[in-house]
Amino acid sequence: MKKRYLEAARLTKTVGLKGEMRARILCDSCEMLTEFDLYMGKEHIPVKVISAHPIAGDMCKLKIEKIDTVEKAQPLVGNNLYLDREEAELPDGTWFIADIIGLPVYDADTNELYGEVKEIMQNGPIDVYLIRSKSGRELMFPAIPEVLINVDTDNGKIEIRPLKGLFDDEETIR
Repeated sequence: MKKRYLEAARLTKTVGLKGEMRARILCDSCEMLTEFDLYMGKEHIPVKVISAHPIAGDMCKLKIEKIDTVEKAQPLVGNNLYLDREEAELPDGTWFIADIIGLPVYDADTNELYGEVKEIMQNGPIDVYLIRSKSGRELMFPAIPEVLINVDTDNGKIEIRPLKGLFDDEETIR
């Protein structure tokens, strides 16, 4: 069953004296945090992010409505901000990262299991999926149409067709 609330960011520390915070982004972009109603903590308390700006890598500086002092911001450190799945529409061919982590990855032609998705790296124009094989080996592949053949989050399966040389020593993968 898919989770209703999806992690969008993790509040990591306060910044300055006016209640701004630093957050690790767990969604597509900082700007996305201002486009949706978000919910904080395990209780899913509604919050409104009024500004969010990238600062480095997967980090951003954000401002939450009604949090205007460091004293109000400090207790929020460590909380996650969540997006309600029911309030978001995804374009065709895109998925929530939370729905992909943990899915098994199979060869599209042989149906052989490569491993399971452990992480999705979003450091450039193309996402890179990190999978761990049964033997513990870590493998990576780019999320490009030539490799990523099918993502079926409803049935819990990803199919890929690795480019020649992508997984060099194929015998040690499994």
